[in-house]
Amino acid sequence: MSRPTKLCKAFILHVENLVPTILPQAIKSIETIEGDGEPGTVKIITLPQMQIQSVKHRVDGIDKENYTYSYNIIEVDVLKNGLESLSYEIKIFDGSNGGSICKKQARFINDNKLGDLSTTEIVTCHQ
Repeated sequence: MSRPTKLCKAFILHVENLVPTILPQAIKSIETIEGDGEPGTVKIITLPQMQIQSVKHRVDGIDKENYTYSYNIIEVDVLKNGLESLSYEIKIFDGSNGGSICKKQARFINDNKLGDLSTTEIVTCHQ
């Protein structure tokens, strides 16, 4: 199994179990409330004692061969303040050092204008 395949399975396909365990201060729980994990699935993410209590997102795409995962935030307080939509794409690829890199890009639509919030390297795994 390749490095991106392992990271993809852990970080994208098994996120419900992994993230609340390793980052309990950021994510209290992730629960699938509709679907089977494929595109169209709706998940609710519960945050521990923050201004935003929970976030619902819909899986828009999973490409297991190219290690990409995209989702759209469909319910959260911030979307009520003029932000029309917020979407993310996660991409995992081989790093130059023999490890893997996971990047996350955020896009938003506000007043019918498309913009990029950021591209962030969120996980780098070294061999």
